[in-house]
Amino acid sequence: MLDRLPEYIDPLHLADKRGVLKGQIPLRSLDRLADMLVNDTGTITVELFFGREGRLAKVEGHIEAVLELECQNCLEAVKWPIDCTIKLGIVTSIDQANRLPEDYEPLLVEEGKILLKNLIEDEILLILPAFPKHQHSCFVPKFDNNSVDSLVSDEQSPPETPFSILAKLKNTGDL
Repeated sequence: MLDRLPEYIDPLHLADKRGVLKGQIPLRSLDRLADMLVNDTGTITVELFFGREGRLAKVEGHIEAVLELECQNCLEAVKWPIDCTIKLGIVTSIDQANRLPEDYEPLLVEEGKILLKNLIEDEILLILPAFPKHQHSCFVPKFDNNSVDSLVSDEQSPPETPFSILAKLKNTGDL
């Protein structure tokens, strides 16, 4: 396995050569993902296979990582495992993208080379949840007996409505 992946790749050229890329990308190098992470230490393991199926240039592969995201309930770190399968059809136009088989997502390559980290980061951002949360219920308010008693006594008195407040003001003549 390569320790260092290339920064830029030419997907069409790699597909013609039936290229294979295996290696790791540091999490701290993924700029768009950094805002969502509690901790950016660690790596993403990448395994990509380029090839052709008839006239279709394709990229298939696998991405694995464990990200530390911020739980949207308790605001603590939650470990989020990523185990993503990639299946992309390399296209140079929207028209080609519309003709891709259903099980392929388009990888639009307008110029020859693209940033490999952007390709990986796009795939990760697509599978991350909008609101990551712990699997267990982490946002349970903790009460002691005194606060529970005060809550119960508050519930027994009828709530004041805006109209009842106005009626009191009218009766006292402060209105």
